[in-house]
Amino acid sequence: MKKAKKNAQEQRLSVGWAIRDVSTDKPVGIRGQFYLRLSEGVMDPVTVTSLALDNGADAVIFLACDTVGINSSIVKMIRERVRKADPSVPAEKIVINATHAHTGGDLYDSSDEFPCALPRMPGSEYQVFFADHAAAAVVEAWKKRKPGQVAWGFGYATTSYSRRTVYFDDTSRRPDAVSRPGMMVNGHAMMYGETNDPQFSHFEAGADPFVNFLYTFDAKGKLTGAIINVPCPSQCSMHEWRLTADYWNEVRENIKKQYGNVFVLPQCAAGGDLETIVLHYKKAHQRRLELKGTTQRQEIADRITAAFTEVLDWASKDRRAQAPLAHKVRTITLAKRFITKAEYEDEMIQLAKLKEEPYAAQGTPKERLMHDSTLESRRHRCQAVIKRYETQDAEPKLPMELHVVRLGDVAFASNRFELYMDYMHRIQAQSPAVQTFVIQLAGTEVGAGGGSYLATQRGAEGKGYSATQYCNLVSPAGGQELVVETLKDLKELWRE
Repeated sequence: MKKAKKNAQEQRLSVGWAIRDVSTDKPVGIRGQFYLRLSEGVMDPVTVTSLALDNGADAVIFLACDTVGINSSIVKMIRERVRKADPSVPAEKIVINATHAHTGGDLYDSSDEFPCALPRMPGSEYQVFFADHAAAAVVEAWKKRKPGQVAWGFGYATTSYSRRTVYFDDTSRRPDAVSRPGMMVNGHAMMYGETNDPQFSHFEAGADPFVNFLYTFDAKGKLTGAIINVPCPSQCSMHEWRLTADYWNEVRENIKKQYGNVFVLPQCAAGGDLETIVLHYKKAHQRRLELKGTTQRQEIADRITAAFTEVLDWASKDRRAQAPLAHKVRTITLAKRFITKAEYEDEMIQLAKLKEEPYAAQGTPKERLMHDSTLESRRHRCQAVIKRYETQDAEPKLPMELHVVRLGDVAFASNRFELYMDYMHRIQAQSPAVQTFVIQLAGTEVGAGGGSYLATQRGAEGKGYSATQYCNLVSPAGGQELVVETLKDLKELWRE
């Protein structure tokens, strides 16, 4: 029986692609900062891109979205529409990921209570528009499947750096330390901390220069598209008030100029503690860009494109028209980051103070929007910590939809988090696959909301934004559970 299953898994591959533009000229909300922005236009297209792969035995459908995150409600909306449009599509096999661009349309399902004097497209309206287009892309990719080939490889491109600075002293005890309830709690570590500081010690993490590629070809060997998996959120333009795909737009443009109309499906590998900003070399980096006459977005795109070309040159020598394909989907539960009684009591005090702070009475409509939406964000984050304390004993675990895929000699493994880099390396180091594509900020139907940071033990001990009670739904112990459960499924697929 096992031999028959193996033969079935090695049937001929079929490949299908599709893309949709999910930009709008309406003033949709833009999330990603504590304050809400309202779109002032389209800088470049924000898109959803789908790749369908199957071999008659199993299938996987990737869907990449130029957005900050994917809430469970959006996952449900997309899959419901796919099932309605074409019941033959295996909707449960759709792996939806966000590039973590801070410049996409509003996909949050929470209500906003602050006043807004500016015209605004309702988030619910945009979400219907987004889900309709995303589902259409999935269905089209599935219907357009044709016999094809795949190849894989990895290259090198410096795209991100550690964004967590560590100090010899506890920064929260400095005379000039400022408390920001609802935002962050600093300790020996900070996010985006000042490095020109006598107490600066080191960056908490290193960087990952690897870029993983999965190329697709038609039956004759012509390049049709590629998955590009990069450990770097797309946030060069994180404060922009226009819709933009960030550096992925330049990647697409570069590849189009060089290879024609091939598809690019972007995936963000583990980058919870990584960013595009060079914190200790800011002036030198700015000078570099000015003298080169380029932008950070373009420079990152050029590096990715150079790696794309270099890897394609040798990886295409090993194109596969047949390959094992197996896709396992299941719900796992991970140990939550528990809120202490002291934290709970402090949040009650801080929330009361924040509720006493008034909305802005002066300033331009945009200034008032930024102030008021930031205030509400802080209130909501305090309220969330309080609620977690009240429910954690009854619900000590967080459910997550885990996708693990084997395609030939490579693997894909999803998670819902802004995942710290160390967890990815643990998975890759012990994976039976030659290459393992870790996909962070992947949508999950189970477990409310979307992504949150998953800090390591050293991160949690250092504190700072991304490693506190506001940011971490799951504990470092839960992070190791993610590693163990992912490896369990990977090894099972290779045994089959």
